[in-house]
Amino acid sequence: MTGIRASLMQRDVIPFYLSLAALAGGTLALDAGLHLANAVWIGRYLGIPGVLLILASSGYSMRKRKLISSGKPADLLHWHERLAWAGSLLILVHAGIHFNAILAWLAVGAMLINIASGLTGKYLLGRSRQRLEATRTRLRARGLSPEQLEERTYWDSLTFDMVKSWRVVHLPITLAFSVLALAHIIAIFLFWGWQ
Repeated sequence: MTGIRASLMQRDVIPFYLSLAALAGGTLALDAGLHLANAVWIGRYLGIPGVLLILASSGYSMRKRKLISSGKPADLLHWHERLAWAGSLLILVHAGIHFNAILAWLAVGAMLINIASGLTGKYLLGRSRQRLEATRTRLRARGLSPEQLEERTYWDSLTFDMVKSWRVVHLPITLAFSVLALAHIIAIFLFWGWQ
């Protein structure tokens, strides 16, 4: 049992927190670098490439919904994770600490919840799939019939189906982030002070 817990910790829990820590550390390092280089003004413009990277990461979602037919889903998922992470990093540096920008902070908050939701889905869904397949493999090796296998894995299959529904939460959070980010962008264009 200790080996299973250690495996779960190493394969799922630690990578999840390391991903979040890398995002926070990368944000702090990039922001500190801009301050040391006396180039804090660059942070004001990092939101643009950040949003573009996040938009570019949507290829995976479009492929899953059959809006596009090109690209392998596994490759697109890999790019989705990397591009969304990099875009989020740039947006967090862009956000800085401006407590008077309520709309921007709501958008950043929704983005952070979206990141946590995406990482949770990635690690939780992968772990559930692996556990279900390991159980099925073990039961097949014991010589169970397909009906017995179905009966023995019923609750695990049901749990896996529920875990797969994490997207039901992830998609509305993504939509909330998108709406808040768009409202922030529109507000910037309206109040920028184009002289």
